[in-house]
Amino acid sequence: MNSGKIIKVSGPLVVAEGLAHANMFDVVHVGRDKLIGEIIEMRGDRASIQVYEETAGIGFGDIVETTGAPLSVELAPGLIENIYDGIQRPLEEIRRLSGSNIKRGLSVPAVDRNRKWNFVASVKVGDTVSGGDILGTVEETLIVEHRIMVPHKVSGVVEEIFEGEHTVEETVVRLRTESGEVKDVSMLQKWPVRVGRPYQEKLPPDIPMQTGQRIIDTIFPVAKGGTAAVPGPFGSGKTVVQHQLAKWSDVDLVVYIGCGERGNEMTDVLREFPELKDPKTGESLMKRTVLIANTSDMPVAAREASIYTGITIAEYYRDMGYDVAVIADSTSRWAEALREMSGRLEEMPGEEGYPAYLSSRLAQFYERAGRIVCKASTDRRGSLTAIGAVSPPGGDISEPVSQATLRIVKVFWGLDSSLAYARHFPAINWLNSYSLYLDRLGAWYNNNVHRDFSKQRDAAMSLLQNEAELQEIVRLVGIDSLSASDRLTLETARIVREDFLQQNAFVDVDSYTPLEKQYQLLHLVLEFYDLGKRALAAGVPMQKVFDIKARERIGRAKDVPNDAYAVQYAEISKLMNDEIEALIGAEVQE
Repeated sequence: MNSGKIIKVSGPLVVAEGLAHANMFDVVHVGRDKLIGEIIEMRGDRASIQVYEETAGIGFGDIVETTGAPLSVELAPGLIENIYDGIQRPLEEIRRLSGSNIKRGLSVPAVDRNRKWNFVASVKVGDTVSGGDILGTVEETLIVEHRIMVPHKVSGVVEEIFEGEHTVEETVVRLRTESGEVKDVSMLQKWPVRVGRPYQEKLPPDIPMQTGQRIIDTIFPVAKGGTAAVPGPFGSGKTVVQHQLAKWSDVDLVVYIGCGERGNEMTDVLREFPELKDPKTGESLMKRTVLIANTSDMPVAAREASIYTGITIAEYYRDMGYDVAVIADSTSRWAEALREMSGRLEEMPGEEGYPAYLSSRLAQFYERAGRIVCKASTDRRGSLTAIGAVSPPGGDISEPVSQATLRIVKVFWGLDSSLAYARHFPAINWLNSYSLYLDRLGAWYNNNVHRDFSKQRDAAMSLLQNEAELQEIVRLVGIDSLSASDRLTLETARIVREDFLQQNAFVDVDSYTPLEKQYQLLHLVLEFYDLGKRALAAGVPMQKVFDIKARERIGRAKDVPNDAYAVQYAEISKLMNDEIEALIGAEVQE
């Protein structure tokens, strides 16, 4: 009753009959090697299965056995610092067991069953608890406290507590339910990856995720619990942007999903992340990171699993009350896997061969982001921010994956190859990009940074847009045709681009800029513009305004250390005011 026979093999797609008692999305074991697969289509007793491992050698008549359970992830202490493949197999453990080549059908527990963790109870005997309540804590890493929660749909009175050293499978709390049944709770839970974890309430996205990247925080911010896309062609700096977000964002945990990326790119991530220092604690960034490594030479079906595995682990930590960021690189590879499986299923293709349900699959991923009130008897809040890289062929964002993503996400950081070739990084194009969180986040910025923050941001964007229009005129009739006022606009916009938006990820002092410093730096640039307009109105020659000493100091202002910028920026502002006043005074005397 729980097994069938293969009647067709087409790459990662296997069709088996005799599985009338199986269900959609059940995990199955395929062939003698018991390869892991998942049922993605049922027609009578015939099941179409996507296999997450290489299917070479599997043939007609081989046995397929269903487990009767959906694809699930194991959630317990030990997830952080680990590196998993798309179906949550720990790669370090697999390498230890099978060497450099992963053997097919190898089944390894996602969480170490032998390691002991020190459980410290947060409840006492006689307390009434329900699903989502915190029973106790475990120090998972030096940075992250793992909170052991009551499984969902379980409630009762605490009858016994077992503090001290335990493996994840041993009982730590014994509950007595309303029906009188005794329920043993361990540190290990399982959760189906395609089902979002429940929450009490979704909150409005009105708190920014601070990244320290000036073009992101000031110009195109993303909210905690928000969604963002980073599309860009090869070589435009997607990976560095994602590394910067992982390193500097004010979140508690990062789940990095390498979805179908080239092997050498994933190797770079695996080498660099342990070496990156967490700026808050000085510890390795891996102490608050979970890595899902799925490379392009692995079977395409595993790309979809890696996306769902990553977002489910992120939801688990969100439910503990943490702020979590999920970085998926890249969703285009997942879409290509959907296209291949759809073709093998002989479904009616949509645009460019992608399945008609591409948009809904992408939406299912991004809609699991959000800032929430956790499902618990106390008011605990967490957030999950989803950031997806998109790799459109040739950088053409009119292709289906980019367009489907843009219809879903609220922030678009469009990377531009022309900016990358000009060595302007981050290569986010300020004319194409946008953030739909600006209205909601404006009040937070004005209340917590400076009351004029939003007004100043709008002034900077206006300058950049005016520059684009003036550049068209310059290309047609030359720069000499512009008025002095227009030349001042061009010069100030250049300062905004080169001295504010441009940021070096490999220079410590410039890699991260606090919000207050971002405001003060942009304020200096706009103050130069206002003073310049005053000087031009008083008849001061344009070149004299451009040649003041303070102009050069503004260009170096972003390199001022974060603990010394306030004094130096005040000095630059005073020098600039004095120089402009002197120029105006000299002009009046003449």
